[in-house]
Amino acid sequence: MDNTLQARYLIETPLDPAQVAEVLAGEQSSGTFVRVAGESDELRARSRAIVERIEELEPASVPSLPSAWLERQGRGGPWRRARITVAFPLANLGANLPTLAATVAGNLYDLGETSGVRLEHLALPAAWRARFERPRHGVAGTRALTGVADGPLVGTIVKPNVGLSAEATGALVGELCEAGIDFVKDDEVCANPDHAPIAQRIKAVMAHVRRWQERSGKRVMVAFNITDEHDAMLRHAELVAQEGGSCVMASLNWCGFSSIQALRRRTDLVVHGHRNGFGMFARHPALGMDFQPWQTLWRLAGVDHMHVHGLQGKFAQSDAEVIDGARGCLAPLADASDTADRVMPTFSSGQWAGTVPATIAAVPSGDLLFMAGGGILAHPGGPRAGVTSLRQAWAAARDGIALADAAAQAPELREALAFFGAKH
Repeated sequence: MDNTLQARYLIETPLDPAQVAEVLAGEQSSGTFVRVAGESDELRARSRAIVERIEELEPASVPSLPSAWLERQGRGGPWRRARITVAFPLANLGANLPTLAATVAGNLYDLGETSGVRLEHLALPAAWRARFERPRHGVAGTRALTGVADGPLVGTIVKPNVGLSAEATGALVGELCEAGIDFVKDDEVCANPDHAPIAQRIKAVMAHVRRWQERSGKRVMVAFNITDEHDAMLRHAELVAQEGGSCVMASLNWCGFSSIQALRRRTDLVVHGHRNGFGMFARHPALGMDFQPWQTLWRLAGVDHMHVHGLQGKFAQSDAEVIDGARGCLAPLADASDTADRVMPTFSSGQWAGTVPATIAAVPSGDLLFMAGGGILAHPGGPRAGVTSLRQAWAAARDGIALADAAAQAPELREALAFFGAKH
């Protein structure tokens, strides 16, 4: 329906799932545990969330999470599980992203009737989606700004994560430019440290980036980590723009929706969204939310890039989760024809030449950022050889050639397979 937002949840409870679904719908819209004065039938018809669907699943043998409320009620198993779809009236929300989040992912997690709640999916009407910020650049704009017309953008992360001075960071980025990199980003834990203040770092890095562009014509995109308190973050973005930069990065979960929306409105820079902390929302299968609703909320805030982690990487997510997340970033949120609404998935975490074939198989279009930290900077032949090994792996995967076969004619790839392959 055009006047509602649909949210799908997985719930676990020893009670009747239909009863609990109604409690959830009421709690997150017009009601509380009892009808109150002023909660007329007319108001409920206009403003109460509606349970649209209930699909009961196999029960759990033990409760996933504790509930003191259930303990006080003396309720034990069986622990019934169900998928429920709830329609929330858009009139309750307006174009208010923090309130949207509070509605679909707020107090419902604390409902005493449940031993598990997880938000799995959000579906929005196209007209309502259009009331929010949009990616200013997304896939097409990122390609235009970097001059990379097809295939993955090859990127890396400044390493060591912290400790380098502003001047040393600039020199490293200069070396990476000469190595043929497309994209460089700060680490999420390096924002405005005493040893490399953000203002000094921006100036030092951009001096090297501008010199490289003047010499080569190549535009390297640098995502400066401007994560900070709200006003400082906006000042950092202004400095990046003044120095000729094209991208800023923010730790989304810790900056918050309002600051990211304000950043999107204030600047024309690419906004690179880092998802650190997402594991708290996602790792327990009966709590939190899937990546689809999480990235939906942040895309409404107007980010252009979204981290999805990496295939065969160092983090806990399965390859299936990573692939699903990447494909979700490339799918329009509400209108299938709205290709401008797509955001660039960023593959990162333990990536190197050996993970390229699986990545390209997952996203055959090549519309992605492929971020290799150690996979470039720790290559035995140095950063230039690391970048080259990734491009050789991409060419082999594109042409359907096994990496081991391609390595016979590609020394940088051969070294990568020998060195990194022994560590995986």
